[in-house]
Amino acid sequence: MVAFRHVPFEGLGLIQLVLEERGVAIEFADLYLPSARPPETAGAAGLIFMGGPMSVNDGLPYLEREMQYIRQAAQAGQPVLGVCLGAQLAAKALGARVFRNPVGEIGWFDVHPTEAAREDSLFRGLNRSETVFHWHGETYDLPPDATLLACSERCRNQAFRVGSRVYGLQFHLEVTPEMIADWCRQDENCGDVRQLESLPDPHLNAARLAELSRLVFGAWADLLVS
Repeated sequence: MVAFRHVPFEGLGLIQLVLEERGVAIEFADLYLPSARPPETAGAAGLIFMGGPMSVNDGLPYLEREMQYIRQAAQAGQPVLGVCLGAQLAAKALGARVFRNPVGEIGWFDVHPTEAAREDSLFRGLNRSETVFHWHGETYDLPPDATLLACSERCRNQAFRVGSRVYGLQFHLEVTPEMIADWCRQDENCGDVRQLESLPDPHLNAARLAELSRLVFGAWADLLVS
């Protein structure tokens, strides 16, 4: 399994715990580093694309390469998971527009699984409303033939599926309290932090988030061997 990171401080978090418990080997691809070697993705069990403070519209060459990996994986039937920026990469790679959301979402906000989510292997265990962690200023249109799996009042397209193996999550189920606190200290996030009236409480809904992480990412890990 190949995981694409975009900054040192946005790793797999709780996703890594789930994968390691299942014995899934992880190769990290940090293409933002000049010395990074392109990963071999064709034989990978699946691909994960994590978050970052940059935009998919910045024209960064390594993001363009990642979107090509997503298109190839989708065509080949490989499982793909995109988180935050990774979801936006998946959306754009598969033909959708990425743009500024009317409001930024940083902190704990509710999302609501759709009717389609009740039949989805990843989302069917979620409650009608779940409080999850967000850190984004952009959003996306749904790619052609995508299924909307979660929405919210502040940002409609919170999660989607294309086919049966490509998933995008705008929110962060993978974060620990330590990760949230660290993100608030990062220089690259200081512009976002200055806009907040107060910093998010890292522990606010951490216990439930850990449960959701095990549920959702465990079900995605099942796709790696199916």
